[in-house]
Amino acid sequence: MTDPFDKQKRGRRIAMSPEELDAFLAVEHTCRVATTAADGPHLTAMWFVWHESALWLYSIVRSRRWTNLAADPRVAVLVDAGTEYGELHGAELRGSVEIVGEVPRIGEPNPQLEAAERLFAWKYFTLEELPHDQRHAWLRLVPDTVTSWDFRKI
Repeated sequence: MTDPFDKQKRGRRIAMSPEELDAFLAVEHTCRVATTAADGPHLTAMWFVWHESALWLYSIVRSRRWTNLAADPRVAVLVDAGTEYGELHGAELRGSVEIVGEVPRIGEPNPQLEAAERLFAWKYFTLEELPHDQRHAWLRLVPDTVTSWDFRKI
């Protein structure tokens, strides 16, 4: 008979440490954001930055995602990497997003956004400052739960 807790033990063995998770989320470029609506789930790919244990998303405010999150701020976000089974690693982050800054973002000074915007501008555009197109606004997810895995540890 197999140990019913074997899966849990394996899950703990392959989970990323907080330092590994921070390093992973700092370099990955695309996440998948799941929202809910009356007609069911909605899934979209987005760019993000990870800063001070929060996932920052720069979302178009006239999107189905934004509409869904205005009605229900709960999300599940998946960031993963690897091609072969033994290379797979990633994290699922769950919680509720909050809007930070003006909607849409026009660039008003906001100390809460300085670091996220600087990181986002550099990561995706190799710029020192993020240009504002007046179509996006910031969402911040401080996850309630994080589940991670790294099959390279097996």
